[in-house]
Amino acid sequence: MVRGMGARMRDELRTLLTQLETELQAQHRWESEPPDAAALQSRQPFAVDTLSFDQWLQWLFLPRMHELLMRQLPLPCDCAIGPMAEEVYRAADAVGSDRIIAIVSQIDSLLGTGSTRSN
Repeated sequence: MVRGMGARMRDELRTLLTQLETELQAQHRWESEPPDAAALQSRQPFAVDTLSFDQWLQWLFLPRMHELLMRQLPLPCDCAIGPMAEEVYRAADAVGSDRIIAIVSQIDSLLGTGSTRSN
């Protein structure tokens, strides 16, 4: 991948992550206190056994993505969290869920656009 394209992609990802954080906060899905440490150690996809999807986004996904960006580490390919967001938010018929689903789907799309994330 061309280095300039990688920088643009990282900038776009930062923007999307900020939009996701803002939307979670606006919808009162953002918690001020973290779950206990054991809940954050789940080995299940999306920590479904210990966290809500909102908590997973806030306490695991977002910090990890910010760390990868900050440290210039490779980004995941084919993130595929959109289907989980659709399952969770559409099932709950939550107000504003379409905005969260759209942002998460954009993140999926962005991370799925290249096969190498070494930039």
